[in-house]
Amino acid sequence: QVRLVESGGGAVQAGDSLRLSCTASGSTFRFGMGWFRQAPGKEREYVAGISRGVSGTDYADFVRGRFTISKDNAKNTAFLQMNSLTPEDTAVYYCAARRTGWGRGAYDYWGQGTQVTVSS
Repeated sequence: QVRLVESGGGAVQAGDSLRLSCTASGSTFRFGMGWFRQAPGKEREYVAGISRGVSGTDYADFVRGRFTISKDNAKNTAFLQMNSLTPEDTAVYYCAARRTGWGRGAYDYWGQGTQVTVSS
């Protein structure tokens, strides 16, 4: 069974940076990976995605230029580098994996989420 575990969340000040990590276990399959977030009272939204071979990346408009998604296939780990954080980035961030395709759309596996809180 595939398991995704996120880490790296925390409480920071506006303008700070955080790096989230997501490690997949239970399979040697190379997944397309994505990051989503859900703020209190809001629906979960797509943040970024990366292809299985790491050659393709995609970002939601609201994070383009501030966040960078990457992946280390040897370690089955995806990362989300978040710079210039604002209070609007406060949310639970979820890692997700999919066996086919990448980017926006449906994902097969989800992590438990990690809280990111940005204060002004």
